[in-house]
Amino acid sequence: MNPESREPRAESRAAPLLIVISAPSGGGKTTLCEQLLTARPGIVRAITCTTRPPRSGERDGVDYYFLSPDTFQTRVQAGEFLEHATVHGNSYGTLKAEVLDKLRQGKDVLLAIDVQGAATVRAKTEEDGELRQALVTVFLTPSSVRTLEERLRQRGTDSEAVIQKRLGVARQEIAEWERFDYLLISTTVAEDLRRMQVILEAEGMQPHRAVPPRVD
Repeated sequence: MNPESREPRAESRAAPLLIVISAPSGGGKTTLCEQLLTARPGIVRAITCTTRPPRSGERDGVDYYFLSPDTFQTRVQAGEFLEHATVHGNSYGTLKAEVLDKLRQGKDVLLAIDVQGAATVRAKTEEDGELRQALVTVFLTPSSVRTLEERLRQRGTDSEAVIQKRLGVARQEIAEWERFDYLLISTTVAEDLRRMQVILEAEGMQPHRAVPPRVD
């Protein structure tokens, strides 16, 4: 077995993690999250609520929680979301109860969200000691905007206007990297995953999360 894909020993850590990964568009966030979920079965993603209609094959409660716009707004007003945003006319959000339920089951919870969403999560966790103890934030980005531009062009999915818009937003997002617990400079898929796992191992050994040694 590859030691890098091995799950940490359960007795080494008592408290689960709320892992927030943010990145500019094209930064490799989706790929890293997919690799992480495969490598570490103890990590689960928080199921997102959305007002967009289901796509073919998507299941409510598995891929997303599909809500009507009115229901979504009611839950926003009730303060039930840890973070939420509107993208291309559809609303998306992560329920605080969804995250807490999984953490209380002893599972590490993964959130892949943008910089603004991460800022909201940081603010919300300041109001909740349980979430604050679990939170670990990571900003993933290539070493330069030029490298990011090359990645966006290699995808071949965006027009020149869209690429320039994404790069403009990316510059603003990258400027926020110091607000995160960790800066992960993206290189290769394998190396990004290796270093992300090192981060999680280190966080599991923090005194407020580790199982204390026996002295008897």
